[in-house]
Amino acid sequence: MNAPQTFASLDALARHLRERLDKKYVLLFAFNGTGKTRLSMAFKDMGKETVEDDEGNEVTTRDTLYFNAFTEDLFHWDNDRRVLRMHTDSRFFDGLQELEMESRIRPLLARYADIDFLIDYATSEITFFREKDADGAPIPIKVSRGEENIFVWCFFLAVAQLAVDGQESYRWVKYLYIDDPISSLDDNNAIAVASHLAQLLKKSDGQIRTVISTHHHLFFNVMGNELKPAQYFLSKEDGQFLLKNTGKTPRFHHIALLKELNAVVESGQIFTYHFNILRNILEKTATFHGFQHFSACIQQFSDDEDGILRERMIQLFSHGNYSLFEPQEMMPENKEYFRKILRDFMNNYRFNPELFPEPPQESVTP
Repeated sequence: MNAPQTFASLDALARHLRERLDKKYVLLFAFNGTGKTRLSMAFKDMGKETVEDDEGNEVTTRDTLYFNAFTEDLFHWDNDRRVLRMHTDSRFFDGLQELEMESRIRPLLARYADIDFLIDYATSEITFFREKDADGAPIPIKVSRGEENIFVWCFFLAVAQLAVDGQESYRWVKYLYIDDPISSLDDNNAIAVASHLAQLLKKSDGQIRTVISTHHHLFFNVMGNELKPAQYFLSKEDGQFLLKNTGKTPRFHHIALLKELNAVVESGQIFTYHFNILRNILEKTATFHGFQHFSACIQQFSDDEDGILRERMIQLFSHGNYSLFEPQEMMPENKEYFRKILRDFMNNYRFNPELFPEPPQESVTP
C-alpha cells in the first residue's frame, strides 16, 4: 500500500480533496479529535467567492452544501414554547417555504422516529407532536436530543435531495460534504443511514461531488461497499495531517487499530488518546461476545481489583481533555498499565499471530 501523503495544514488538505474530486465520492475515516469537522469547514470556505451582481452589489457565492456539528447550530430548541427554531438567515434554508419541505422530510423521518411535525415558516418554528386534540390541533411535545438530531439529519437529506434533483434554489451546489451524520445512532441505524444516503447520492449520477468523513467503522464499511469511493484514513502526527489510501478492499478496522496500538507500545510513544482507541476495541469485543460492558474484557471476576483499576483508567483517559485536545504523552506508570491491558486482552482473545508481534513485557508491575 502507498505511503500516506502529508499535509502541513487542513487548508492544504482541503485543497487536495477538491483536486481529488475527479472521482464521484471520497470517503474518509478518522478518529475524533483529528480535525474532521474543521476540515469540512475549510473545504466549504474554499468554495466561497465575493462577486458583483447585475446591480453592482457585492454578493458571496458558495459551492458546498455541508452537514457537520455546525449544521445542528442552525436549529435551536425553545423550552418555553416547545418548538425547534430555525436560524433562517443561513442559505441552507433558501426558498424552503415554496418547496413543501414537510412532505419531503416526513418519509425520511418515519424511518427512524415515531414523531410528526409541522413547520411554521412565518415564525421559523417547528412543532413536534404524536397526537392531536379534539379540534385537530397538534399537541406539542418535547423531543429527545437523539430525536432532534435525527430530525436535523433528515432535514439535511431533504435539502440534499433538492440539490441532487437540480432544484433552482440549490443549483449553486457543486459539492456535498457530510461529516459524521450518525454519531448518536446505534449500529442498526448506522447501517440504515448509510444505505439511505448511498441511495440518494447514486441518483446524482456524479454531477454533485461528495466527501464523507466519519469515525464510525460500520458506517465507513457500508458506505465503501455501497459507493465504491476513493477511501482514505486520515490521521495527525507531529502537527501534520496524514492521508493514507486504504484501497477498495473491505476494512477490518479493529485489526488496523490493534496493529497501531501494538506499534505504539513497541515504540514507547504512548499517548493518552490511545486509551480512547483501546476502549473502542474493547467495547466492540464486549458487544460481539454478548457482554453489557467493556469491563468484561479486562476483569477476570467481579471483585478483580486489578481489573477494576484498569477499567477506571480507561474511563478516565478516554474522556474529557485527555481525548479531545492536543495529544499528551503518558507518564511511565500509565504506559505500563496500558501495555498490560493490551497484552492481556490480546492473550485472552486470540488473533492471528502472523499479524501481531509478541507485545513487549512491561518493565515494572504497577
